[in-house]
Amino acid sequence: MSVGHVARLLEDAGIATVIIASEAFEVRMRMMTLPRVLLTPHLMGRPVGPPNDRARQRACVLAALDLLDSAQTAGTVARLP
Repeated sequence: MSVGHVARLLEDAGIATVIIASEAFEVRMRMMTLPRVLLTPHLMGRPVGPPNDRARQRACVLAALDLLDSAQTAGTVARLP
């Protein structure tokens, strides 16, 4: 089961989700029409940033939480500032 399917199941159960993904997956994320997606410029396998870069990882998580709060429509795709 993919992350997108899990996100849809959680959303159907009333639990809001945000998927954090590398920009390399942008086309696929848009095709899946997921509720909320945060795209980052990081490498595949490290979407929240490099190992031990706590500041960058924190910024990613905070941006995801902000997207969770601010997204107005399903299928919202945002980029990490």
